Amino acid sequence: MMESKSSRPPSDGHPSGAADPSSAYRGRRVLVTGGAGFIGSHLTRALLAGGAAVRVLDDLSTGKQENLAPGVEFVRGSVADGALAAEAVRGCSHVFHLAAMVSVPQSVSEPAGCFSSNVVGIENMVRSAEAAGVLGFVHTSSAAVYGSTPSLPSSESDQISCFSPYAASKACGEFLVQAAARAGRLRGASVRLFNVFGPRQDPRSAYAAAISAFVDAALARRPAKVFGTGAQTRDFVPVAEVVAAFLLVGANAERVAGESFNVGLGRATSILELVQMIARASQCSIEPEFHPRRAGDVEHSRASIAKIRGQLGFVPGSDLYAALEELVRWESQRTG
Repeated sequence: MMESKSSRPPSDGHPSGAADPSSAYRGRRVLVTGGAGFIGSHLTRALLAGGAAVRVLDDLSTGKQENLAPGVEFVRGSVADGALAAEAVRGCSHVFHLAAMVSVPQSVSEPAGCFSSNVVGIENMVRSAEAAGVLGFVHTSSAAVYGSTPSLPSSESDQISCFSPYAASKACGEFLVQAAARAGRLRGASVRLFNVFGPRQDPRSAYAAAISAFVDAALARRPAKVFGTGAQTRDFVPVAEVVAAFLLVGANAERVAGESFNVGLGRATSILELVQMIARASQCSIEPEFHPRRAGDVEHSRASIAKIRGQLGFVPGSDLYAALEELVRWESQRTG
């Protein structure tokens, strides 16, 4: 099928307004921590397609062995292990750091685990990348750093305000990367991801993201579990756009060292609107099943993407509904 702006799948690809940045990594060895996870598995495939040799460091606590792309070099272990982090970075020109505890509720219930994975982990990776003299380092941050009542749309110049151990750990990571960059020791930057979705996102996890859980519910003819009233809004972004943003930031790491960039579509969709869209895309009737709001969840979230557009030419080409249709088709084929 010919690909268009409205039908581009949410799994692989690049923003319609930007050239393919994966060629910047051709012939280089690149480390992706958390490369067996949802986003990391898409990033590794894009790097391999661009001609890079890819090494993955992942402890498989949430990632899955079957997510590993053929041809990657796999190192099993935790970024909290400083010696292993240093060994994994050795020989790599670029590092994409995605390994982390990624659930806000889990960070609230397991703050020590969050600190080990997200704070000790980023410290180890920054120091290892400094010592290795990598050409580019990209840290995965989150819209959670904007707090419980963020300005809308949220801009990178807004004050950081943390309401969960997860958010605090991501802010800490940004500051560590920024400090190393400003001291001239690291060509590194951070990306603040909003609500990412796409194939290989685990719908059955206790902390499953809304879209993967709703698609799974629709195809199984179950009610959609909604936390809170459903009026809360999010900036849902297909994983292909996130991969393209990672590649752009990494390829330009020296020019944007120390900076942080929002990655989203710049559009707000309510949870109940999302349920309706998935019902239409799956041609299934889905009833919302309401549950108490989860600790640490924000009411509204939307990205300003003016900075990444202006500095790096990032122009999302995805239509949200078309991306949801593609995800429903992919999940139907996988489970069918």
